[in-house]
Amino acid sequence: MANPVRPSPLDDPDYAQFAWGRYFRVMRWMGLLTLAVMAAAAFYLYEAVGLVSIHLYIAAMLGIGFTMMLMAALMGLVFLSSGTGHDEAVDNGLEQHVDEWWK
Repeated sequence: MANPVRPSPLDDPDYAQFAWGRYFRVMRWMGLLTLAVMAAAAFYLYEAVGLVSIHLYIAAMLGIGFTMMLMAALMGLVFLSSGTGHDEAVDNGLEQHVDEWWK
């Protein structure tokens, strides 16, 4: 017998608005932290290598900024999915096969 489809808590508009608001608040904080890290890295690079090609600084800041914001976005989505109960609402149909696999 198939399990009934469980609704995701994110189907509730009020709860979804709260959850996404929390996600974007975390993203704003990570954006500020990213800017601080980029400034510290630029200062460190200037102290370590001096004034070299501007392309070094642009590439380093873009690399740091993109990497940190991508990490924040993906981890934020993981926390959003797990923290809202959305993961528990997903039925992948594999639970019925677990006993067979461990024989």
